[in-house]
Amino acid sequence: MAHLEIEKKFLVKRTRWQKQVTPSRLRQGYIDTNGPATVRVRIHPGGALLTLKGPERSFARTEFEYPIPASDAQLILETLCAGRVVDKLRYRVLHRGFAWEVDEFLGHNAGLVVAEVEAESVEHLAEAVAHRPPWVGDEVSDDRRFRNSQLARRPFLDWPDDERREIERRLDEQ
Repeated sequence: MAHLEIEKKFLVKRTRWQKQVTPSRLRQGYIDTNGPATVRVRIHPGGALLTLKGPERSFARTEFEYPIPASDAQLILETLCAGRVVDKLRYRVLHRGFAWEVDEFLGHNAGLVVAEVEAESVEHLAEAVAHRPPWVGDEVSDDRRFRNSQLARRPFLDWPDDERREIERRLDEQ
C-alpha cells in the first residue's frame, strides 16, 4: 500500500552525537531505473523489503513498500544492484515524541552520519525540526549527494577531497 513519505535529512554533529540505542544493521541496494522512480531492496534484522519511491516533490514523495523473502533480497543485491549497495548502522532515537533515524554509514561511506525525521504531515515535520535534538546539524534534504541511492552510486570516500573535507569540517565545528 502506498503512503506519502514526508521527511527531512540532516548531518549529525560528531562532537555531540552519542549512540543512545542499539543499532540495526541494514544492507540496501538500488536497481537502476531510467525514470524518476527509485527502486530499493533492503535486508534488515527482521527480514527484507522491496521499496519503490516516486519523484520527490519538496520534501515528500509517494512510497510503496513490500516484504520479500530475505533469500530473494540477497540475490537481487548480488545480481541486479551492480555494486550500488549501501551498508549502515541505524539507530532509532526518540526525541520529543518524534522518531529520529540516525544512519552511521560503513564501507565506502564511512565517516558519514546523517539523521532523518519523518512525520505524518508537513505541520508535524515542522514541529520535529523546530525541536530537533542538539546533535542534529545542518539540513541536507535538498542536497542529492546525501540520498542513499546517490551514496550507493557515488560513495562518500569517492567524493573529491575538497567536498569531503568541507562536510567533515561542518561536522566537527557544529
